[in-house]
Amino acid sequence: MKIDKNKVLKALEHITVPGEGQNMVESGAVKNVQVFGDEVEVDLTISNPSLQARKKTEVEILKIVHKEVYEKAKVKVNIKVDAPAAKPKVNEIKGKPIPGIQNIVAVASGKGGVGKSTVTANLAVTLAKMGFKVGLLDADIYGPSMPIMFDVADKKPLAVNVDGKSKMAPVENYGVKMLSIGFFTQPNQAVIWRGPMASKALNQMIFDANWGELDFLLVDLPPGTGDIHLSIMQAMPITGAVVVSTPQEVALADAKKGVAMFQQESINVPVLGIVENMAYFTPEELPDNKYYIFGKEGAKYLSEDLGVPFLGEIPLVQSIREAGDVGRPAALQTATPVERAFEELTKNVVQEVVRRNKSLPPTEAIKITTMAGCSAVKKK
Repeated sequence: MKIDKNKVLKALEHITVPGEGQNMVESGAVKNVQVFGDEVEVDLTISNPSLQARKKTEVEILKIVHKEVYEKAKVKVNIKVDAPAAKPKVNEIKGKPIPGIQNIVAVASGKGGVGKSTVTANLAVTLAKMGFKVGLLDADIYGPSMPIMFDVADKKPLAVNVDGKSKMAPVENYGVKMLSIGFFTQPNQAVIWRGPMASKALNQMIFDANWGELDFLLVDLPPGTGDIHLSIMQAMPITGAVVVSTPQEVALADAKKGVAMFQQESINVPVLGIVENMAYFTPEELPDNKYYIFGKEGAKYLSEDLGVPFLGEIPLVQSIREAGDVGRPAALQTATPVERAFEELTKNVVQEVVRRNKSLPPTEAIKITTMAGCSAVKKK
C-alpha cells in the first residue's frame, strides 16, 4: 500500500486552526508531512498554545486523514504539535492608574439585548458574596441601568474630602460600590451627548471618585464598539475583558467583533472569556427541563473557534429578569440553580484573572490622537 503525501495535504486543507482564518496548509501551520510505509507524520506549529487547542487540532487531523485518505486500520498517523514560545514583553502602563484598585474587568457585548448589564450586576454581587471588595462603573452613558438593578435609583453620590480634595463617594448596596451617569440625570431624561462630553463624564466618575481599596472594579460597557470603549481603554489599564453573548447567530457574529476589538494590536486587552447568556429556558414547574430557544451552545463553540476561554452559561429564567426589575440581583438568592450558575461563572472569571496576572504584563492603555481629521488609535 502506497500512501500519497499530496492526498494527505489536500485533506488537511479542510481544517482551520483555532484562532486563525485560513486552513492549516495555507496559514503555514503544517511544517512537514512525511510518509513511511503505512505511517504518516504531520508536524504542526500553531499560534494558540492552549492544551485545548492542541488536542482539538490533533483529533481533527486524525478524523480527516482516516476519512479522506485511508481507513483507520490501514494507516497510522503520528502528529507533532508545537506552539511558538511567547516573546517576553514588558509594557509600561500608559494610562492613569487608580490607587487602591487591583483589577479592572470590562464587560462588553457586540450588540444590545443580550443581558450584558444583568450579567455584570450578578457578577459583582457574587464577587462581593465571595468576600472580595468590589466596585462597579456603569459606563453605559446612553442607557444606564445599574441604579435600578441595585435598587438605588433614588440615591445620589455624596461629596467627601480626601487629602484636601473633594471626591465623589460611590453609592453602595449589596457590598458593591457603584457610580453611574444615571445618578446625575432624571429617569425620563435622555442623555444626548457627543463623544467628548461622554468621555469627560466617564473620566470624572473614574478619577474624581473615592473608590477606596478594591479587588475588582467591573466596568459595564455600552453595547457595540465605539468611542466609549476607546475612552475607557485609554483612561484605565484594563486587566481583561469579558464578552457576553446569547447562542443565536446574530448575537454571535457581533460578539466575534467584540472579541476582535480587544485583540487588535493597537488595543491588546486580554479577553478573559465569553459568557453565554439565555443559554436555555427552564420553566419553574419543570426545573429539570432545558429548552434551547436561541440555539444550543453557540457561544461555547465560538469560544473554541476563537481560542478564548468559555466562562459559563446562564439560563433564561424569569426570576433573573424579575430580580433585576426590583433591584435585587438574582445571584443574591441562595440555594438556587441561578445562584449556582453565577457562582460558576464568577469562579471562572477569577481564575482567568489570576492566570492573566501571572502570565501577562500590565495592559497598556490607549492614546487617541487625531491625524488629518481622522481618529487614530496608537500606543504611547
